[in-house]
Amino acid sequence: SFLKSVGEKYGMGFWKPGAGIIHQIILENYAFPGGMMIGTDSHTPNGGGLGMAAIGVGGADAVDVMAGMPWELKWPSVVGVRLKGKLSGWASPKDVIIHLLGRLTVKGGTGKIFEYFGEGCETLSCTGKATITNMGAELGATCSIFPFDAKMAAFLRATGRDDVAKLAEAGSANLKADSEVSAKPESYYSEVIEVDLSALEPHIAGPHTPDLVRPLSKFKEDALANGYPVELSAALVGSCTNASYEDIARAASVADQAIKGGLKAKSLFYITPGSELVYETVKRDGHLEKLEAIGGVVLTNGCGQCIGQWNRTDPAKDRKNTIITTFNRNFAQRNDGSPHTLAFISSPEVVTAMAIAGSISFDDLKLAIPSGDELPVNGFVNVTGGLIEAADGAKKEVVVDPKSDRLQLLAPFKAWDGEDISNLLILLKAKGKCTTDHISPAGKWLKFRGHLDNISNNAFTGAINAFTGEKGAGTNVLTGAKGLAYPEIARDYKAKGYGWIAVGDENYGEGSSREHAAMCPRFLGARAVITRSFARIHETNLKKQGVMPFTFENPADYEKIRENDKAALKGLKGLTPDSKVVLVLTHADNSEETIPLKHTLSAQQIEWIKYGSALNRIAAENKA
Repeated sequence: SFLKSVGEKYGMGFWKPGAGIIHQIILENYAFPGGMMIGTDSHTPNGGGLGMAAIGVGGADAVDVMAGMPWELKWPSVVGVRLKGKLSGWASPKDVIIHLLGRLTVKGGTGKIFEYFGEGCETLSCTGKATITNMGAELGATCSIFPFDAKMAAFLRATGRDDVAKLAEAGSANLKADSEVSAKPESYYSEVIEVDLSALEPHIAGPHTPDLVRPLSKFKEDALANGYPVELSAALVGSCTNASYEDIARAASVADQAIKGGLKAKSLFYITPGSELVYETVKRDGHLEKLEAIGGVVLTNGCGQCIGQWNRTDPAKDRKNTIITTFNRNFAQRNDGSPHTLAFISSPEVVTAMAIAGSISFDDLKLAIPSGDELPVNGFVNVTGGLIEAADGAKKEVVVDPKSDRLQLLAPFKAWDGEDISNLLILLKAKGKCTTDHISPAGKWLKFRGHLDNISNNAFTGAINAFTGEKGAGTNVLTGAKGLAYPEIARDYKAKGYGWIAVGDENYGEGSSREHAAMCPRFLGARAVITRSFARIHETNLKKQGVMPFTFENPADYEKIRENDKAALKGLKGLTPDSKVVLVLTHADNSEETIPLKHTLSAQQIEWIKYGSALNRIAAENKA
């Protein structure tokens, strides 16, 4: 539906001749084996490593598509990233994306698709490309994509998809940029960035954000200057970003050198294979044995430590301590729930070397250059099993025990009456970085993700109060009570009939496509979220749940919001995509201030707001 709507709106002559991959997907999608995919995870762009325009969305977006409704997105610009040369030494695909994060920041890709091109692309393994496109989500990118090549075909065949490889090879002309693009990319991309792979060295990102980047050669100096604990308490290899066969093999090659030198890991060392397929294959080929021989502990395949789902019992987490991972996100408290932990990000080989050294001040890579096959020489182990399909599934009734604290049937959110909204309170004004991990922390809370009421008790518990500096707590302006947890305040406002507004800073909602970060505020009474800027997926998730997302027309107006303001949203009646909406604040001294707002609500999204949520809209349409 998306492709059809674009074709109808712009016509087939919208793109210039000599189109890039993304342009080809639109103009010649009938010949494109992969086409476009949306997935309910912010790591969906991993598929860009196989030439797929794979875009992460919220769960409600996927529901729309499965229900036959169109999916829409604010039209992105396309950035061309030319890769030249070839990686050498300890440099890895991970360093490509960390390097870009250092150059562009976590907001640098918002509203953009990153299309890689150039001779350097063909030197990277298929799973190496996937590492880059996966972590492109940290740039805020809509998605990232590589041109189809022999490395992708080899991966498809190695994973039992020869038919797909043949189809892709037959249509390969449509899976790469035209020759004119490579010759004069500035004529076809909104921006062109060049990365010389030959000059790239290992990088380290962190703490607390993936765009605080420096090369490994300068990390020791930086760590000492900033007072980071140099003793490494834990090193973790794995996650969706770096747990491929090649990743584990290269880490094992570093471990093999330690074994030969009689060394073991000085820090805690954990390994998480990317799938059952990878686990069984690296186990068969002896890679896990080498990692375990130096003290590594192999964990189950899954998100695990990246989202705080591990039982970290070592005492280091109770004091200021340092960990290093191959994950893509390192927000404060995300990985282990501890406010004392400083988390850094690097490649599997560097993380393994640091585990052996037991220190982040280790910067002298005198070990031999790591090596590892891109694909297993003897093929992947044939892993069977998967989903069990229930007979007559459509006729099954879903029964949930009303006493359960883990599962709860959803009740429809209340529809909007179409009028301006007044008598709103300011629940919070978040200062600085407010990711979905700040809005709806994971870890121990994930056991309640099927119970909206219970998981709402974590709402905004990681947000920093701009008025007091407190974390996860504020003032109930109706009672005057201070230092209360935000969920407690929100529940009181809701019980007394007050709607409320959350105010955010830049790139609000960065990180995981965690739908509860929108559902919980909605459940607790949120009517709108107003920020300096939004991360794409979270902004859409808010719309899906019937919460109006606005940005300040003048970002400096963020400073005008006071804790005890009463607020009204004017200009909502007859809301259209071009409507002008204003926030009217009544301060404690009864003075008024009017603040102009911007929004990106489309006609379809306004329908979601009117009905109270996108799910309500679908239900009404199907009932009709």
